[in-house]
Amino acid sequence: MAKSNLNKSIYLKNKPATFEYAIEDKLTAGIVLTGSEIKSIRLGKVSFNDSYCFFFHNELWIRSLHIAEYVNAGYAGHDPIRERKLLLTKKEIKKWLQKIKEKGFTIVPLSIYINENGYAKLDIGLGRGKKLYDKRDSIKNREAERKLKTKDW
Repeated sequence: MAKSNLNKSIYLKNKPATFEYAIEDKLTAGIVLTGSEIKSIRLGKVSFNDSYCFFFHNELWIRSLHIAEYVNAGYAGHDPIRERKLLLTKKEIKKWLQKIKEKGFTIVPLSIYINENGYAKLDIGLGRGKKLYDKRDSIKNREAERKLKTKDW
């Protein structure tokens, strides 16, 4: 791939995650991908609908992250919603495993991007589900900020 194509910034954000969850902590993780998956990410064909992270044998995995099939993959295609392993240090995994055991915490993907070295990275957040009144407060605060920005001083 040409150098100029690597410099295009790919940053896809999971907007509903910050609305549905109060994010307590954030981490950046690598993802184990196949060749056709990374090409689809570079084209921006990722959907976060109902995706979440879970622990299996002291490893962190992501489920339901939809990466569309790459058109030119041929026989080397991939399953769009397969489970993918996330790459974190043992210290980070141990810390989050303890927090997940507390009631109400879940790990949600916040965004996916391609870093300067060409690797796909996933920002994940440790979140606690918001109640309905918390969501209303979020909307109210967002509207107030919007009014302040548009107001002429």
